Amino acid sequence: MVILVLNCGSSSIKYQVIDIDDNGHSLLAKGLVERIGLPEGVLTHKPSGKTPFGLTQPIPDHTTGIRLVLDALTDGEHGVISSLDEIRAVGHRVAHGGEFFPVSCLVDEDAKEKIRSLFAIAPLHNPANLEGVLSIEKVLPSVPQVTVFDTSFHQSIPAVNYLYALPYEYYEKYRVRKYGFHGTSHKYVARVGAKLAGLDIENSKIITCHIGNGGSVTAVLNGKSFDTSMGFSPLDGLIMGTRCGNVDASAITFIGDKEGMTYAELDAMMNKKSGVQGMTGLSSDMRDIDKAYEEGNERAITARDAYYMRVKKFVGEYAAEMGGVDLIIFTGGVGENSADLRKSVCENMEFMGLHFDNEVNLTARGKNILLSTPESKVKVAVIATDEELVIATDTYNLVKNL
Repeated sequence: MVILVLNCGSSSIKYQVIDIDDNGHSLLAKGLVERIGLPEGVLTHKPSGKTPFGLTQPIPDHTTGIRLVLDALTDGEHGVISSLDEIRAVGHRVAHGGEFFPVSCLVDEDAKEKIRSLFAIAPLHNPANLEGVLSIEKVLPSVPQVTVFDTSFHQSIPAVNYLYALPYEYYEKYRVRKYGFHGTSHKYVARVGAKLAGLDIENSKIITCHIGNGGSVTAVLNGKSFDTSMGFSPLDGLIMGTRCGNVDASAITFIGDKEGMTYAELDAMMNKKSGVQGMTGLSSDMRDIDKAYEEGNERAITARDAYYMRVKKFVGEYAAEMGGVDLIIFTGGVGENSADLRKSVCENMEFMGLHFDNEVNLTARGKNILLSTPESKVKVAVIATDEELVIATDTYNLVKNL
């Protein structure tokens, strides 16, 4: 079954085309539409086994962008399907499912209305995600669609971990609580990592570290999310590229009062001007921070050390919450590529039975591999995440019997 996977942002569309059945899957093509709504939009199309293709032209909206993707997929030279009839379903990444969606679901009017109702708590993501759904309805009206939510995996978190110590009325009125994000990634790497480590996912204690420009750590107990570092929004938890992560709320109200900042300005400061970008004044990209670190930049040294230490703190916290840990997993752009991060988080953890093999760690790029020594009680692994495959799999399972 050929499935088109879409991840629509406010001005972009990431896509993959995956052929999947009960026996396996293969990637047919992937690509990116950028600069939607700007004078010059860009399509970059990468078909498997063929020469990449690109074009630059005005792309006024998501519907136009998706039409260009479909044209590329069926093109005689760089296409990967002979006609649009081969696309049996479309799977969408949706950032926020609130308490409505503990699992992925087929798109219907009720699902669209619930996604729309969450615009207030996911204003940057859900409107664009829904725009992708509505655009597909225009260009492929007879094709079933599935929505896969970043928050669904975390709906198993118990109230003791998702409720904030705020007046309960705000949970009742506005559903202010921890939701968590990166759920598709945490779910995928936990299962792949458990298999690699020889664990029974249904009887395991796993900590998954999805570390990139945005990052989160999740306690996965017996295959289900038990706690996670992101909260009501993706702002909470780790130090990230431009997000501050955990911070005393009084520090924010103090700054706002002193600077005369509005709520919107404070929100922008915490989400877009903080993290390692704010700490260093240099960059939100850890590769730039690494370079400045090696050059002896004091602010970069402090920022990177703090960035690493925050991950380590959550690993310790979640090991305590679960009463131990069998496996720690690193994934995401930084988690998969930074040997320094993985070493920093795992060193001096012998007290909990973790013995880290740094020689293996240094050569671990680009492959799923165990980083712990054979005698280590706690196993460590790096796993390449594949959120698009999770979306394709959920989509396939929901539509295959239609």
